Parts: sequence; structure tokens; C-alpha cells
Amino acid sequence: MRMDTNRVQEKSTFASLVSKIHDYAYLETCTIVLLYLIVGYFLNPKDICILHAQISYLLILLSIITLFHGFENGLFALGLLAIAMWYFYPIFQYNEFLIALMMTLIFSQFHYYWTKKIKEAELDSTYRGIKLDELSKAFYSLKISHDQLEKNYVIKPMSIRNSIEQITNKNMQIEENTSIDEKNKKFYNNFLLLLEKSFNVQSGFILYKMEKSSHRVLSQNNATISCGGTNKQYEFEEIFNDYLVDKALARMRPIYVSDDKGEPNTTAKDSKFIAVIPSIQNDIIVSLLVIQKMPFMAFNRENLTSISILLEYFALEILEKNILSESDEIKIVKDQKFRYEYTRLRHLYTKFKLASILLVLRVNNELQAVRIYERVLKMLRSLDMVTLVENDNLYYITLMFPLHDKSAALGYLDRLVETLEEEKDKKFHYMTFDMSQNSLFNKYLTEDYNE
Repeated sequence: MRMDTNRVQEKSTFASLVSKIHDYAYLETCTIVLLYLIVGYFLNPKDICILHAQISYLLILLSIITLFHGFENGLFALGLLAIAMWYFYPIFQYNEFLIALMMTLIFSQFHYYWTKKIKEAELDSTYRGIKLDELSKAFYSLKISHDQLEKNYVIKPMSIRNSIEQITNKNMQIEENTSIDEKNKKFYNNFLLLLEKSFNVQSGFILYKMEKSSHRVLSQNNATISCGGTNKQYEFEEIFNDYLVDKALARMRPIYVSDDKGEPNTTAKDSKFIAVIPSIQNDIIVSLLVIQKMPFMAFNRENLTSISILLEYFALEILEKNILSESDEIKIVKDQKFRYEYTRLRHLYTKFKLASILLVLRVNNELQAVRIYERVLKMLRSLDMVTLVENDNLYYITLMFPLHDKSAALGYLDRLVETLEEEKDKKFHYMTFDMSQNSLFNKYLTEDYNE
């Protein structure tokens, strides 16, 4: 079996060194403090902690340790220094010790807020990057659906994107009574049928990870297969040893039998397939589309690019279905996209305490609700979402502000009220909910005042 060292991106020497230092933080702290004491002993055996120098080397040492590793290591270092003060000085240096303790606490606060800000910035950037990627794929799939009409929908033409949504929403009764892996197999089978009808993919299959291995790298140990009825059956070892499959996993991009210039790829002459297209989520390959047979005239750059984008879009739809089947805490909301985004933001709050806010406008008149809802749609920013929930003749215009706090929601509400022309439209009840108030949010939408 071939091993490709490029599959896992190697860390730089500096990054590897920093990672190892963090893994052995207490050992590193102990070593630095001991070296400091040894240097102090050789300089002046009676002042081993170098407390009486013109410059406070002790505070410099504690600042380096605490700002790099945090409060625990700073306190550990101070404890070692306190032991040295106790044994090597005739009188314990209370003043120097208390000053060092105070500065360690201050340094630890700087470390805490700095690392917290960095983490929040990384999560914010990652979330926005994921949303941009999802919107780009959705836009491109919509463009494809306008550029190409499917031959098989003669009576009622349908776009490719609508076909995907129809596939993922089929067999609702089966979906409720089967496991996630069985549902995914059905979805991918239907997707292969769509590729056969729309792009003349005559033979192919999809490798995807089993749900219990969702956070691991795709391999023959955790993969399962979904294939059409005319495919030749292959063993997993045979598939993963194939040149094109191995190359697609290593490079994390589509690999074809021809090169970028359209010339035959001589290194792929022993491959049993003509194209391997990966689907990537959060820098991890979640599925591979392997094409075995396709007409020569259909095997072109435009079709292969379209298939690649549609596979990515379809994989996002599958991810959304899987997440909602495991955790769906606002079932009263009919908008699946909204529920999925809410679940994702709840996860970010639970794991990282990253704030997001919901603003709910309650209206008891349908016409007023529609007017306000249309106005809200025109004022939405790129990441904000809105949905309209109806329950017992009450209408709840629910807005979601990802990665924002209550002040952002209230500021938006003030701007919304100013844009409403009719005075009667400005009269409604509203409440805000953060991600920790899931139960209260559900009670508000259902007018449940019971304990």
C-alpha cells in the first residue's frame, strides 16, 4: 500500500516546538526557574533569587512564564521561588514575595483576556469563512441550474438545486425510522441517480464516512459505500490503493485521468477510474465521488466542475440533515436552515461561550406581520437570518444575529422601527434571547406560561 506523506500537512519547526512546549508546560517552567536559581547562586550565593539587583529580574522571569503559559504556571513558578526564599534567606522576603504575587495575578489577567480575544477572533473568522463557503457553493449551484436544463424533466422542468432539495426531503417516513448511516446511503443513491440523469454519469459510486467516525480522516477503516446498480464491486483496499483515489485524498482536490491541459495523465494509466472528486468540510474530506464510466462528450471541464460544486452543496445538505436529526431544539420553527444555524450557534456557545442573540417580534395581526417581515428582509446583513413563525393566531418574526450580543439586536430594532412608515406597525411586543435561554425561547414562541 502506498503511503503519501503529503496527506497530513506538516507543521513548521517553530510550530512543532511551541506545541511541545505547551504539552510540557510545567516541566519547562520548573527547568527555567531552576536555571534562574543556578545563575543567581553563581552570581551571589546569599541572594539566589536576585532580589536585590537594580533591575527586578524576578518580575521579568514571572512575566515571561505567566504571559506565555497562564496563571497556573505563574503560580507554580512563584511557589518554587518561595521555597528558595524560605531556605536560602535568613528572613523570608515577604515584601518581594507579595509584590511578585500581585504582578503574577496581573500578568495572568493579561494572558486570560489576550488568549480569550484570540480564540474569539479565530472562531469568528472560521464561522464567517464557513458561511462564505456555503453561500458560494449555493450560489454556484443556482447558476448551474439556470445554465443547464435537465433532459429528464420534460413535463415540469426543475433546476438541479431543486432536485437536490427534493431528494433530501424524500421518504420522510423512512428517514424517521432509520439510522443516520442508512439515511445517508439512501440520499447518496438518489444523488447518483441525479448525476446519471443530468450529466450522463453511467457508472460511479460515493465513499463516505460512517456517522460515528464523522471527525476522523476518511479511510478504509471508517468508510462505507453507496453505488448505482450497474457498478462493478470493488474491495475497500483495492479502492484506496487506486492511484486517483490516493491522489485525491492526498491533495484534497478533484483528480482526473487527464491533466490540467486536457492531456492524458500517464501516471494514472493503471487506475480503474476516470475521476475522483472529494467533498471537504472544515478541512476534512467527508466523501469521495468516484466516476468509473462517462461518455467522452460529457467528460468535459464544465460538467466535472458542476459535479464537484453540486457534490459540495449536497454534502452540506446531508450535514444539515444529520445535525438536525441528532439535535433539534426549536422544532416549532419550520425553517430548516434557521434551525440548523441555531443548532450550530448553540454548539459554539456551549463549547466556547461565543455569544449570539435572537430577537423575536410578536405581532397579532397577519398583515402587520407580513409588512414588518418584508421590511426586515430588506435590512438583513449577510450573516443575519430571519424566519416567520405562526402559532395560535400570533406571528413571531424571529431574527438571529450570529456572533453578536444584545446591544446589536436592540440597535437593529431601533433602526427597524424608524423605517416603519405606519404608526400602527410600530406597536408590537419583542424579547431578546441568548443561546443559553433555549427553553425560555421555546416557551415564548408557544405562549407557554406554565412552570
